[in-house]
Amino acid sequence: MSIEEKLKKIKLLALDCDGVLTSGEVQYTSAGEEIKTFNVHDGLGLQLLKKSGISIAIITGRESSALTRRAQELRIDHLYQNCKDKLSLLQQLAKAQGLEPEQVGFVGDDLPDLPALQWSGVAITVKNAHACVSPYVDFITQLEGGKGAVREVCDFILKAKGELDSIIHSILSQKEHVVSK
Repeated sequence: MSIEEKLKKIKLLALDCDGVLTSGEVQYTSAGEEIKTFNVHDGLGLQLLKKSGISIAIITGRESSALTRRAQELRIDHLYQNCKDKLSLLQQLAKAQGLEPEQVGFVGDDLPDLPALQWSGVAITVKNAHACVSPYVDFITQLEGGKGAVREVCDFILKAKGELDSIIHSILSQKEHVVSK
């Protein structure tokens, strides 16, 4: 089955945070507060997926108030932090939504993500993932984590479902204010 056929079935997209939604770097202020940088293109992509009826989950092994805030801003459906067993959590989430593994996509970038990647119907990693991950995924993004890779995944899913062109045309057909010269 082609990757496009697999992507058509996706009803839940789950993502790791560090290394996927961010570059994977951890920065602290002098007061010890963690700083994360998120890509706005990724955020728009996730919002477009939500509008198309795809549920979004973030499942991460760390906890961060910055991630909590970002998830709230994007109205992410499911946020799980301090998760040491991503596979069990992902399986519970899928079961609660009545989904089979082939209806679940997972984006991860390192060893803790491998069980969830192997279980998911579509396993995705980012360009800058650890080398141990790439043999276990369906595709690798051209962009790095925190640098638009999630938007690339979102666009790929929307395109496979035949929705990306209609989203673009809808935006282009919105009336704009024309300024005369």
